[in-house]
Amino acid sequence: METDTTAALKKSLGIDIDPETFRLALTHRSFAFEAGGIPTNERLEFLGDSVLGLVATESLFYDNPDLPEGQLAKMRSAVVNTRALASIARRHGIGEHILLGKGEELTGGRNKDSILADTVEALIGATFVSRGREEAFAFVHRLIDGMLDDAVNLGAGMDFKTTLQEAAADLDLGTVSYEITSSGPDHAMVFTATAMLGVNNWGAGDGSSKKAAEAAAAEVAVKAIRTIYPDYRR
Repeated sequence: METDTTAALKKSLGIDIDPETFRLALTHRSFAFEAGGIPTNERLEFLGDSVLGLVATESLFYDNPDLPEGQLAKMRSAVVNTRALASIARRHGIGEHILLGKGEELTGGRNKDSILADTVEALIGATFVSRGREEAFAFVHRLIDGMLDDAVNLGAGMDFKTTLQEAAADLDLGTVSYEITSSGPDHAMVFTATAMLGVNNWGAGDGSSKKAAEAAAAEVAVKAIRTIYPDYRR
């Protein structure tokens, strides 16, 4: 039987997967092991990874006919990676719905980038199995099209920290630094980074590590620069 929270997650994601497949997509191996060896989401993750890669590759290939293979590959890697997928999961609150074993629960598994990213891929695979190719592709486009645009427009697929460094230098916005704070228990620490350009705050981001938080803050800052300086392209 579907719960209100499950229905809310499906609504947030814009998908209508059958309950059994949806539950399977959220079943981490740690939970499956403790439940006596029931099926895990790993097969769906395998499928979803391939669907995700194909959609990203197809979009970049056809939308950027003049770019060489190496640049397209960098752009794809900026989107099809653990940090990017984990950020999607956090945006939709996927972590709170994952079925985890007690050990993973106690060590902050709901906020681990790897588990969050794997679950996003499993949900893509589940959509393919439950609803077919067309709806699965549409789901992936909703998840990543904005990030694909960023990869094209904000540094040709480089990471946001590098892009921020170069934009700050080009526009004379000041030296880039990050102010870090943390909260939560030791086993589930959440870090918050604030991207500073000189003495000015250009945005903050959260992550399960200092590095991830800095990357998230840099992404916010780069998007702010893009808004204020729309003609800037490196």
